[in-house]
Amino acid sequence: MRKRAERDYSPGWRLFTKIILPPLIRSLMKLDTGGKENFPRTGGMIVAGNHLSYADWPAMALFSYWAGHYPVFTIKSPVFDVKIIGPLLRKFGQLPVYRGRADAALVLNEAEQRISRGACVIFYPEGTASRDPEQWPMVARTGVARLALTTGVPVIPVACWGAQVILPYGDKKPRLFPRKPVQIVAGPPVDLSAFTGKPLTSGTLREATNAIMADVTKLLAGLRGEEPPAVPYDPRAAKREVEPGRTAPDGTAEPASTAADGTAPDGTAPDGTDTARKAPQG
Repeated sequence: MRKRAERDYSPGWRLFTKIILPPLIRSLMKLDTGGKENFPRTGGMIVAGNHLSYADWPAMALFSYWAGHYPVFTIKSPVFDVKIIGPLLRKFGQLPVYRGRADAALVLNEAEQRISRGACVIFYPEGTASRDPEQWPMVARTGVARLALTTGVPVIPVACWGAQVILPYGDKKPRLFPRKPVQIVAGPPVDLSAFTGKPLTSGTLREATNAIMADVTKLLAGLRGEEPPAVPYDPRAAKREVEPGRTAPDGTAEPASTAADGTAPDGTAPDGTDTARKAPQG
């Protein structure tokens, strides 16, 4: 690893990654990995993965390290407010993701700086653990695509399956014994050449995001041995079904939520058969 890149990580984080994390993970799960050769040997990169459980990240961290890179995670900002954990995350050089604030895009700026110094920055583009009833990747936020097209660095798709059995999302008590199998695999860099030189419009970012998530979903389908749904689950559409949009000050309909990178939810409802699982629109 490049010495410059290593300086983005505290000695404590490097110690944790190299010495503490491997035996800890082996004691918690039977980790089966593949595709490490798809990580570039040097230089900055983006890793985009599916997210099913808080147990995903240690598996992803160890996988990234085995592939030759110390990982930098983008993590929801409230976690940085937790006593002990928050200060450690900041000291370890992890990046907080803010929601619904004017500085929401700061994480992309910081991530771009880290990438320029050779860091491996890990994103979960869905923004949270999947709410899909069948645990497939959901419609993702476009921040990762914006960062990828701005920097031009490779985006490595990664799929993880099995961590949700150890710690289902929303549960506080992990199921540690007996050890559960966890599979994680990386694919070749996502082909984003079709978007080179295009203006970063909402349509371009949505299409690039769909390309990234299509590769992640394909990898997950291989791990599961199942066919994914033709259309990804859209949690914002499901929320609008339950909580119709508020009224904006100008009297227009206001969407129920806004993406982390400042873009509003896009697309229109389909034919009414399943408004939550709708196709992303440009």
